[in-house]
Amino acid sequence: MKFVDNSFDIRCDHDGKVQNNPSQHWVEIAGHPVLVDDDPQNRAIVRCPNIGATMKPCVKTLRVAVGYSEWIRIDGQAVVLDTLDGLTDGTVPGTVHYRVRIPGQSFVEENS
Repeated sequence: MKFVDNSFDIRCDHDGKVQNNPSQHWVEIAGHPVLVDDDPQNRAIVRCPNIGATMKPCVKTLRVAVGYSEWIRIDGQAVVLDTLDGLTDGTVPGTVHYRVRIPGQSFVEENS
């Protein structure tokens, strides 16, 4: 499972792109800060095409369900892994996920 850094590509099921603002800047991979708990939560989602009369596009990530390292921490916060999965606020509620498509780097990983 690869570490996720700030050059990631995380998207909702409809292909909207998750924006991020990493909370730590002192551990980097190739110049990009590594994401930690709870960086992926409550982040904006842009360009979600799920638009219609009864449809709400994804505009925010909700709580992470899985994808934090159980072993590796930075300043007490768990590192985000490419197994990341959580729900968005888009319709149909409770069914639309956000996931890592590209972790941003391919050098550093955790083996459990």
